[in-house]
Amino acid sequence: MKLQMRKDNLMKDIIAGIIVALVSIPISMGYAQVAGLPAVYGLYGSIFPILIYGFLASSPQAIIGVDATPAALVGGALAGFGIVAGSEEAMAIVPVITLVTAVWLLIFYFIKAGRLVNFISKPVMGGFISGIGVTIILMQLPKLFGGSAGTGELLALILNISKQLEDFNGLSALLGVGTVAIILVSKKLAPKFPMSVVMLVVGACLGIFEDLEKRGVALLPTVKGGLPSLHIPKLSLLLEYGEDIVMLSLSIALVIVAQTLLTASNYAMKYNYKIDNNQEVLAYAAANVAGGMVGCCPINGSVSRTGIGDQYGGKTQVMSITAAITMVLVLLFGTKLLSYLPVPVLTGIVICALIGIIEKDVAKKTWQQDKREFVIFMVAFLGVLLLGTVYGVIIGVMLSFVAVIVRAVVPPKSYLGVIPGHEDFYTLKRNKSAKPIKNTVIYRFSGNLFFANWDAFQKDIEAAIDEKTKQVIVDARGMGNIDMTAAERLVILHDNLKTKGIRFYMAEHVDSVNDQLRAYGAGSLIEEGAIRRTISLALRAAGVEKPYPLVGHGEDEPYEYVEANERLAEFEWAFGDSAEERMEQLATQMADELVHTNDHSMKKIMEAEQHVPWGRMGLFDEDELLERLEFHLTELETQGFDDVEEIEKRIEQRRRVIESKINNLSPEALELLKRHRQEIEEHLKVQHPEYFERMQEVRKKLEDK
Repeated sequence: MKLQMRKDNLMKDIIAGIIVALVSIPISMGYAQVAGLPAVYGLYGSIFPILIYGFLASSPQAIIGVDATPAALVGGALAGFGIVAGSEEAMAIVPVITLVTAVWLLIFYFIKAGRLVNFISKPVMGGFISGIGVTIILMQLPKLFGGSAGTGELLALILNISKQLEDFNGLSALLGVGTVAIILVSKKLAPKFPMSVVMLVVGACLGIFEDLEKRGVALLPTVKGGLPSLHIPKLSLLLEYGEDIVMLSLSIALVIVAQTLLTASNYAMKYNYKIDNNQEVLAYAAANVAGGMVGCCPINGSVSRTGIGDQYGGKTQVMSITAAITMVLVLLFGTKLLSYLPVPVLTGIVICALIGIIEKDVAKKTWQQDKREFVIFMVAFLGVLLLGTVYGVIIGVMLSFVAVIVRAVVPPKSYLGVIPGHEDFYTLKRNKSAKPIKNTVIYRFSGNLFFANWDAFQKDIEAAIDEKTKQVIVDARGMGNIDMTAAERLVILHDNLKTKGIRFYMAEHVDSVNDQLRAYGAGSLIEEGAIRRTISLALRAAGVEKPYPLVGHGEDEPYEYVEANERLAEFEWAFGDSAEERMEQLATQMADELVHTNDHSMKKIMEAEQHVPWGRMGLFDEDELLERLEFHLTELETQGFDDVEEIEKRIEQRRRVIESKINNLSPEALELLKRHRQEIEEHLKVQHPEYFERMQEVRKKLEDK
């Protein structure tokens, strides 16, 4: 994977990387101790793992390192194993846990488990990140006033804070709280100024020139200088702790994938770029292999360090490479200086970074716009805070699926009407100029129709019907699927409305819904013409002609209404592969009806179309139907029917009317109609040449007359 680099942002990336490295010093050392290792291993975990991740990652901004959740899980497991923190045994087993975690991450890479994050919504993601941020703040809070960091969830952290108050140190509190106050005020007044670096320098100077330890202020512990040595973890420990290590490592791997991907995805969403989730998981695996080889605990994406990098303008992984190089220099030449840095000052810097990652804007927007989304945000936030990251991940995924189900069960719905002089149909509630069509309910249901939302669908339709209603049309353009329950109940609804003298139509949906209706035994809706391609075609089938009669719009106020979709071939959309066969059946039925009547007027031809099960058609389909009707009448002529020329004359009249209407839509539509006619004639000529020749003779005879 090529290292991402932007020349225009190179200096900012380098500065951000240096700041991240400096801030990582106390964080990494503290979390290494939480994991049961000597503090220096936190610095070791900030070199090779970060370098490898920087070269492999697809995220330009995410930063990894020794972090809270994996460290806490490892430290808790060691206590359960009865292993003393900082002991030789702890230093032997922790890298084994890290290596097995890397194996799990490789498995996740091959099964593409990174897709998990695609099922987590923005409110869930915001609540999750905010929960982690607040949790780590509460962990670090006692260090502001001279206490020790805590572990666990909200209750344990509150108890730890109250316990640590017993060792409250006023000077530590002044340094720690003062650092927080200065940095936060600086962010308001000069957001781009690196006040965190200034406070680091000020803190180091105080440590050098003032004897802070005598006044009870903790300084960073002295660490051994030099680079880490590489070694193979003692895998024989798997024989003794195998099952426990495997399950612990699985939990840690899940946390790493969820937390780190959520962090990376959060910034990708914020700055509108894409990341490769699976490539990220591979980078996590490689980083943890490197971590295990230097004896470190599992490496995780760091919310706080990523936030700091973003605050100082870091935009590429040059930032991570710079941080790793800075840490090398610190280990080689600066370990003595570390012992002068006051813990409260560095803790204040970390807390300010964590305050910056809390998604206050997401909480505010969801509260203002959608209370359901706000509830989801808060549940995800409290889930992490009260139950921990692992359960927070589970709750987050569950909430995302619940949100999908809720939206599916209660999709957007509205009633439609017409705005005089405008094309299409408009929501009555949001458009004051829109007026309902007389005796007509047009109901838009913008979601898939299935068992869970059928009652809402039916109640909305029944509530809109009154004694004057003659037709109900469902605008189903947002409907991509229906289930068996909905298909069966659509038939029942159609039949019930029919007994009340109300026509029922469903229109605008994708053609695959028609296939589902047939598959679920509801094909009768299509056969009877209750399924139409567009709303205007449904209105035409119901006998409602343009300009539509509108409620509150007088007959002496004419208006135009044009819908280009009338030129669509609806029959193919409705019947799919069997469209030609069904068109032939309708043409045959019409021909039979005309043969058995003495009235061969245009009115009778129009009535014949209305009397077939499908009913009135769109212009293109009607033209094809008339073409096929001519053919069938010619065929009947050989059986003794002698009124072919008269009916042919009427059919030609109607065909010219259709052509004129289509011509009013657009020249392209007229050209499309002519090509469509040619295709039908070629088909008939090939299939039944003798009847086709006779039909041509009749047409020529009419033209000569």
